[in-house]
Amino acid sequence: MAKDSEPHRQGYHHGDLRRALLEAAETELAEKGPEGFTLRGCSKRAGVSHAAPAHHFGDVAGLLSALAAEGFERFRKTTAARMNTADPGDSRAKLIAMGLGYIDFARANPALFSLMFSSRKADFDDEKLQQAAAASFEQLVAGVGAVGGLDPLSTRGGRRQLAATWAIVHGLSHLLLSHRMKFLDGQSAEELETDLAEIVSRVLG
Repeated sequence: MAKDSEPHRQGYHHGDLRRALLEAAETELAEKGPEGFTLRGCSKRAGVSHAAPAHHFGDVAGLLSALAAEGFERFRKTTAARMNTADPGDSRAKLIAMGLGYIDFARANPALFSLMFSSRKADFDDEKLQQAAAASFEQLVAGVGAVGGLDPLSTRGGRRQLAATWAIVHGLSHLLLSHRMKFLDGQSAEELETDLAEIVSRVLG
């Protein structure tokens, strides 16, 4: 009994239990997907009692919502980091870089990406999740707006450009994750990046 309870005590004593549960949740999600995801599985991975996830997040939807919110924050940082590699004065190059960052994140975090954009297991009425998702969307709006010189949501043409840009990078991400673009599989990382940049560039006109 003492051995079984030791991870529980260590988890509470040594740090951020919420962080430990989120990390366990991401591993659980990656291995089992949203449909096989359980609070019990997360608590076992974190080495805490079965009640711990419910205490911090309420239920499965609460934990997945918190994980999705964190995913959007990491997603925005990934795209921002890519944008910082582009010429600061070239808004088109920065938008292309943002698109490549979008694809980078999806390929590095397929289960989390699916949770954020495809799953209904998270509660998208959750305030923190809404805020995190909105911040990522605003980054995209600003990137497209910088190319066109105005708020893309303010004109019909701008909204079309925004929709086309989002659709192309999101569609590419999904196709790459599902391995439907087998004709690109044999390329080096550098060749793939060059081709993806060209594809994203073309949709921007």
